[in-house]
Amino acid sequence: MSIPARSQQLVISVLAIVTAAAACHHSAPPIRFAPDGTDLDRVRTEFALSDTERQSLTPETLRRFTQPQLDQIYVRLSTGPMPDGPFRGDLFVPRGGANPGRVSDIAPNLPAKLSAAGAMPIEQLGRAFWKGKVFFKSEGILRNRIEDLLILKPFIKDSSSIPKLTFDGETTWLLFPAKTSCGPSKLDPARHAIVIDYAKGSEVTGYRDIPDSLAGPDALDILDEVRLVRPGLYLGRAHFRGQFRLNFTLLKPDPPPAGTDVTGDCTG
Repeated sequence: MSIPARSQQLVISVLAIVTAAAACHHSAPPIRFAPDGTDLDRVRTEFALSDTERQSLTPETLRRFTQPQLDQIYVRLSTGPMPDGPFRGDLFVPRGGANPGRVSDIAPNLPAKLSAAGAMPIEQLGRAFWKGKVFFKSEGILRNRIEDLLILKPFIKDSSSIPKLTFDGETTWLLFPAKTSCGPSKLDPARHAIVIDYAKGSEVTGYRDIPDSLAGPDALDILDEVRLVRPGLYLGRAHFRGQFRLNFTLLKPDPPPAGTDVTGDCTG
């Protein structure tokens, strides 16, 4: 049975609207970007993020940018105040970004007990059990929110002694400690970032050689840094053995009240 021409046109129009809506849903928000190669000072001053642009940035929309676009967003951010308390985490390789590879590609001499983790792609491993971070501002330290998956349980002695935190509807282990500070950004050294140094994790009370050493200098040698996008949302960059590998976001489901300084520096 043939479909009348008028009905065909109606179907085509509806499909066009649905397709356009889907494209808008998956497209990146309308952020202004400087031409490639623009001096960082010009990027910050001539393309400063407006309140509207900041509000359009979420963990979901940030995933839609290319790495050069994310880099431009990052250099326009300030640290804001030093974060405190628990955050929901997400990590991602941006569109067009290089695959960060497997854990063993970066840290080939892992202890035998960590071989299962070493065989996994870094992004997959992170997504499998990393749920976010907890900042202890007064102590200048941080711990990661880790789901207690089977991949970790076999080689953790007395897991009942690991501190836990219930936040955002999930109870997670607190592992992989690091020290936090206000220091130069690796991408943008002229300005500060909140630096998260796992090389100093062994100095934190409660450090466990297994599995915490996976993040330390003898394995992945992780150094993170974050800057504030808007109250309650941070954009981060993860470096493994000195090389940038992943982006991540930190989000408080209940953000601080409006008016939190997004231009201030963590030294204040």
